[in-house]
Amino acid sequence: MKNFKFILGLGIAMMNIAYGQELKSPDGNFVMDFSLSKDGKPTYQLRYKGKDVVKPSHLGFEFKTTHKEMDFATQQRVEDEKAKDIANFLSGFEIVDTKTSTFDETWVPVWGEVDKIRNNFNELAVTVSQPKTDRQMIIRFRMFDDGLGFRYEFPEQKNLKYFVIKEEHSQFAMAGDHTAFWIPGDYDTQEYDYTESKLTDIRGLFDKAYIGNASQKAFSKTGVQTALMMKASNGLYINLHEAALINYPAMSLNLDDKNLVFESWLTPDALGDKGYLQAPFNTPWRTVIASDDARDVVASKMTYNLNEPSKIKDTSWIKPVKYVGVWWEMITGRGSWAYTDDFSTVELGVTDYSKAKPNGKHAANTKHVKEYIDFAAANGFDAVLVEGWNEGWEDWFGNHKDYVFDFVTPYPDFDVKELNAYAKSKGVKIIMHHETSGSIRNYERHLDKAYKFMQDNGYNAVKSGYVGDIVPRGDYHYSQNVVNHYQYALEKAAEYKIMVNAHEAVRPTGVARTWPNLIGNESARGTEYQAFGGSKPNHVTILPFTRLLGGPMDYTPGIFEMDIKKMNPNNESHVNSTLANQLALYVTMYSPLQMAADIIENYNRFPDAFQFIKDVPVDWQDSKYLEAEPGKYLTVARKDKKSNNWFVGNVNGETPRTTKIKLDFLDKGKKYEATVYTDAKDAHYKTNPQAYKIEKKKVNYKSTLDLTSAAGGGFAISIKEIK
Repeated sequence: MKNFKFILGLGIAMMNIAYGQELKSPDGNFVMDFSLSKDGKPTYQLRYKGKDVVKPSHLGFEFKTTHKEMDFATQQRVEDEKAKDIANFLSGFEIVDTKTSTFDETWVPVWGEVDKIRNNFNELAVTVSQPKTDRQMIIRFRMFDDGLGFRYEFPEQKNLKYFVIKEEHSQFAMAGDHTAFWIPGDYDTQEYDYTESKLTDIRGLFDKAYIGNASQKAFSKTGVQTALMMKASNGLYINLHEAALINYPAMSLNLDDKNLVFESWLTPDALGDKGYLQAPFNTPWRTVIASDDARDVVASKMTYNLNEPSKIKDTSWIKPVKYVGVWWEMITGRGSWAYTDDFSTVELGVTDYSKAKPNGKHAANTKHVKEYIDFAAANGFDAVLVEGWNEGWEDWFGNHKDYVFDFVTPYPDFDVKELNAYAKSKGVKIIMHHETSGSIRNYERHLDKAYKFMQDNGYNAVKSGYVGDIVPRGDYHYSQNVVNHYQYALEKAAEYKIMVNAHEAVRPTGVARTWPNLIGNESARGTEYQAFGGSKPNHVTILPFTRLLGGPMDYTPGIFEMDIKKMNPNNESHVNSTLANQLALYVTMYSPLQMAADIIENYNRFPDAFQFIKDVPVDWQDSKYLEAEPGKYLTVARKDKKSNNWFVGNVNGETPRTTKIKLDFLDKGKKYEATVYTDAKDAHYKTNPQAYKIEKKKVNYKSTLDLTSAAGGGFAISIKEIK
């Protein structure tokens, strides 16, 4: 269903005059002013209901000054005499044209939190010219009711064809020393716990926040990553992020903590260059979402709306998935990805696994996978993920190895054909696993063969991984080159009708609207870290305000045994969550790809609680954010896409909390039965995480529920229509 209008405004030529331009949101709450400073710097400021969101901030670029051209007569490289002029794309501009327009449409996502999304904005496109170099740029602003997006556009022109970015200088000047929920700026990973602090305290807390990772590279003691969530002292909630990251490096933010000004900081390549561009070219959008109600921020669809419509015409093969898998036992150290302990090094195609002694811990074996297929079929799950099925895991990490996996050769104890037939007989799919160990060149060499192998053997979804440093050496996970790799793998997968769940890839920026076969990403600190020492108990109250604004996360919830020693006596980790909190994550952490991540034995111990995971859908007709406060709590209600049933989830931070939930989102005149899964009175994420209670109640749209969430706890509610 689409219903849209497009009204083109009047273009006004304004040579040599720095007139200010105003842009308002459709509801009038946001006002953005654009102008040129006295020295010709593009400048904008943003207000919400009269309150400053972004104070006057400059926009522009610094291009690489060491640009050299080839003199083909002498076969020598010569310095461009205009190097300084080439570098400056920050000042000396004049406004030559402005255009305004309004756009309003409703589009239907393939999957999502809602079954339709309104895309309504007012637009201002400002064309600026730099007379000294005879170069032009368009700065396009789009104002929504939930915030502002802007991007740079380089039209085709004589004096700007191929160019290298030294840095993008997009500023976001804050109006005060806001409270921020931040993770360290890093070229390689987002797998950090969030730190809550004032902006001026980031520098002093940075080293403590910068914990170890398999691959990481910080750039500044005041550098942070987007999406960055903040709260001002006047009650304003502000979020800085980006949308439509295509053929460009990911943006972090570097804070001038004396003046409280954030500035874009792009991820470099191995040479230190930030981006290689060819005009015409459009950058990703830079986004500012703001509201005096935190629920508006977490519910925003602006990031998706700044992406292009789906490029996949037939999306019938893209299906939301609820799955189990051979995974958690390896994460905890109970099982192994590797087949044998005989080999310290592996050379694919040469190492003979038929002569190796099995280590007895290899989890991806035919018998064990069949157990998971049986469990999935018996409990209504769509698929089974299997990691560690393919040769090479004995020698996969830490050596910058190029030819690390071939993605098609199974271990001797993993029968691809037999398992494919068995899964098919049970109505279950198997999810492929492609770990690249960061070797993107090797993965691209094998992609067609690997995807064809999947097609031939009944796999329609893949979990890819990029653990460790990028190969070729010296590049980073979030550089332009590697961002392009993720996009290449995604688009190639679409050719084979394969859905993608990429781990350790760049954080999502709404690209799943354009390529809806991207049904999940990790790209943040997921549940696996609960087995690597644990995450903060309020971590899941922050992720929906940050990481999830760009797209769904494969967070892998559903852990029922919090004491990891019971899985592996050598692992002292503890899952910092109550069992009720784990149930709530299926509602609060939206994803069309949801895993019941624990092992079969633990679900069989708590069948009454497991019933919620079996019942909860993964695709929604509507979503209501009932209450929200980053770092403290989040309560969400969602309506099943295929019925009139609703599901509610609440995740809580470290302070126990009592709340009253109104069920006025239910249909009038209809009766429902609510099954309420809550923390028991003595529940606590550390001392008594498995204490829960379950109650059934008859409810309708007039009902209210008084519920208590423990520290690190929450509640989950299944509300089914009584017919």
